[in-house]
Amino acid sequence: MKTICFVLLTACLISNPAAADAVNLEQENVVTFIDEMVNEHAFDRAALSAVLSKAEIKPSIITKISTPAERKLNWADYRKIFITKERINAGVTFWHENREMLERIALETGVPIEMIVGIIGVETYFGRITGKDRVIDALATLAFDYPPRSSFFRKELKAFLILAREEELDPTEPLGSYAGAMGRPQFMPSSFRAYAVDSTGDGKRDIWNNWADVAGSIANYFLAHRWRANEEVVTQATLSSGWKAAVPAPANTLEMTDTVESLTKKGVMFATDLCADSKGQLLTYEGDDGIEHWVGFHNFFVITKYNRSVMYALAVHQLGQMIAAKVDDDAA
Repeated sequence: MKTICFVLLTACLISNPAAADAVNLEQENVVTFIDEMVNEHAFDRAALSAVLSKAEIKPSIITKISTPAERKLNWADYRKIFITKERINAGVTFWHENREMLERIALETGVPIEMIVGIIGVETYFGRITGKDRVIDALATLAFDYPPRSSFFRKELKAFLILAREEELDPTEPLGSYAGAMGRPQFMPSSFRAYAVDSTGDGKRDIWNNWADVAGSIANYFLAHRWRANEEVVTQATLSSGWKAAVPAPANTLEMTDTVESLTKKGVMFATDLCADSKGQLLTYEGDDGIEHWVGFHNFFVITKYNRSVMYALAVHQLGQMIAAKVDDDAA
């Protein structure tokens, strides 16, 4: 009998991972957070406590953020996730279905359509994958029970509660990623408050359901980070015999330390219409056929402001370019 009970208990534990618990309103860091929201942002204590009491601390979220799959991938693996025939075709369909709106926003902002669709395609597969966790659960879990990044997520929880008040949203309803990124463009709450826009004039910044608001908000994010209209993003490169240093290893390089001229003098071969003193950075990736070299320019590093990864930026650029090429082919 004991053996049977043990087997049943083990099976239960395997099929039911650590259960979520409600936020403990008496936990010291929760009490401090509530005090700050009341004193600094004029929240009603009882109402805020009621909202937080509905949030859940979910161990599954801590597991996911502690072991993100991206850390284990090289460029060849990463690219295969996002640059697929199916995703390109979905992007073409999205472009055709929203052409008038996309052309309007591109004209108004100078951010090209291929950049907007590249972001939406990589972030949420054109709205297909937007996350299944409640934003308040994700942020509360990471703010109150994940010390390595509690400071960051505490600020994001604060921003989320403020935006819910500003936008007249029920804070227990919005869904997003395990890290609290929201809607079709996967904005963190602070990014929503800073960059989301109402592109339809209905008084709402709806990044969950309104494609115009989604596209306009992405374009506004790029403008705020100094996107330069009609300027090159990235170009493939090779190392000539003039390159004297060791071959660079793949790295997540997020700053530009060179120029077109200095890279050329070092032995990097690439084509560009940018002037000699334009900033640029040699980037190295591990692709299907071995090491790949690219040179990223100003606009490439604007993309990395959206997600601090050079693999992400190149995937967004390539997906957008391939969708644009297919749209052009369809029109020919």
